[in-house]
Amino acid sequence: MPAFIPLLVLALFCSSPSTPPSASRDCRTNETAIVVDARTHQLHLCAGGKVERTFAVALGTRGVGKQREGDNRTPLGHYGLGPPRASQNFHIFVPVQYPTPAQARLGFTGGAIGIHGPPRGWSLAALGSLVAQDWTAGCIAVATDADIEAVADWIRKHGVKDVRLEV
Repeated sequence: MPAFIPLLVLALFCSSPSTPPSASRDCRTNETAIVVDARTHQLHLCAGGKVERTFAVALGTRGVGKQREGDNRTPLGHYGLGPPRASQNFHIFVPVQYPTPAQARLGFTGGAIGIHGPPRGWSLAALGSLVAQDWTAGCIAVATDADIEAVADWIRKHGVKDVRLEV
């Protein structure tokens, strides 16, 4: 693989969040929530049915459709969010309330799923290899501390309590 490809991937993933020119199909009418499109690896901050900001994300190493603890998959569905909190491992961690009570009744297991920043202790060069593919144990990870700070600030500002994860 040419040497410039990892740098290009890093530049695309770590670039500033973009604001789409119009309302996204990912936001529902009048919805204020976080919407994660697993197909495009994008996290949208939706306010009043319009995307305010979009961030590139990494997901679980084994894709989506979490059902079991340790399966390294990111869950799909509509979940509550806990308040953003400091994290020794990821700067800021926003808990995702997986599994739902209905999923738990179906036998879904696991926990400690959240939206977070990059892992502590990784150099920018090491992060370049991480962002080229999904690397989490099932969480949703943005690229930089500034990104997760922006997401956490937006959650607090809008009082957001929901996230939708879909394909």
